[in-house]
Amino acid sequence: MKRSIYNEDHEAFRASVRAFLERSVIPHVEEHDADKGLPRDFWLDAGKQGLLGLCIPEEYGGAGADDYRFNAVLTEELSKVNASLPSCMGIHVDIVAPYLVDLTTPEQKQRWLPGVASGHIVTAIGMTEPSGGSDLAALETKAVRDGDDWIINGAKTFITNGSSADLVLTAVRTDPAKKGARGITLFAVPATADGFGRGRKLDKVGQPQSDTAELFFNDVRLSVDDVVGEAEGGFIHMMKNLPQERLNAAVSNLAHARQILDETLAYAMQRKAFGASIGSFQHNKFLFAELYTQVEVTQAYVDQCVLAHCTDDLTPTDAAKVKWWTSDIQNRVLDHCLQLHGGYGFMNEYRVARAWKDARITKIWAGTNEIMKELIGRDLGL
Repeated sequence: MKRSIYNEDHEAFRASVRAFLERSVIPHVEEHDADKGLPRDFWLDAGKQGLLGLCIPEEYGGAGADDYRFNAVLTEELSKVNASLPSCMGIHVDIVAPYLVDLTTPEQKQRWLPGVASGHIVTAIGMTEPSGGSDLAALETKAVRDGDDWIINGAKTFITNGSSADLVLTAVRTDPAKKGARGITLFAVPATADGFGRGRKLDKVGQPQSDTAELFFNDVRLSVDDVVGEAEGGFIHMMKNLPQERLNAAVSNLAHARQILDETLAYAMQRKAFGASIGSFQHNKFLFAELYTQVEVTQAYVDQCVLAHCTDDLTPTDAAKVKWWTSDIQNRVLDHCLQLHGGYGFMNEYRVARAWKDARITKIWAGTNEIMKELIGRDLGL
């Protein structure tokens, strides 16, 4: 089915992304897996290619693209390689960068945005805490005022790019008297700050290239110039930006599943059993018919959400729907793909096995699917 949401400019950008991946990334995938992270050369190469600053104004070294479809194209192409790449780059390009573009002062923009666009400053976002999980309003990391400075203490966990980030956008409670969503402020914490520490790279089930770590704040002293957005307006800022994070996850989920499904179809057409290709067996033929239909119907839904986001019409509820649905479809499709590979599907040397493991987290991060359904239910008045 021909998709109509992209024009010639988007497809030209897609070609440049593919060229970058074939030249600078795909030859090193196994090396990145073994290192459990992406080297700085990767980020610098991506910056030179113009992939890291899509929403950053040209005056700060970015592309100045006010069109989320370019972000979606980038995410789709990254997801065809593996699920780790859109995870790491998505945090940097689709999540942190918009905060820094929309909420910072001119001095802060000059301080951070050129490095973010070039890859000299790798970013992460510190929301999740050991005790809070998906409950962002339950933050326990705190900051107290000391003259013109803030002193931060606390911890974050499951932080993508946590081991490599130079700048961590961190949600902190600045008014302990205010509970829940109130009294939360965002800080841009440089990794060079005294008292900032990282734990080990976490040993995850999948996505080895995505370096994920615990972060610790032990009397980290920051100035008011490190506050991003309005003081005590952090929760509102996060809620405003979460729909793009969840949409980005949805775009990645589906592109990842479609790529492995295509590869599984090719495998089923050439793999022989009982004197015939396994794809010719009626059960498998019907299964492929179901899976492709599910993927294409979901693609139409995702595309409409992308277009809605481009016109600021994607609601938080819409984002919750597309996030949970695509992660469910992704995991369903990949589980069938693994089964179609038989015993080979359980071998790590096969892409389908790695993809199956990589996908499981998508039902958990960016808010668990259970939380997504809770949000949708509330919107229904339940």
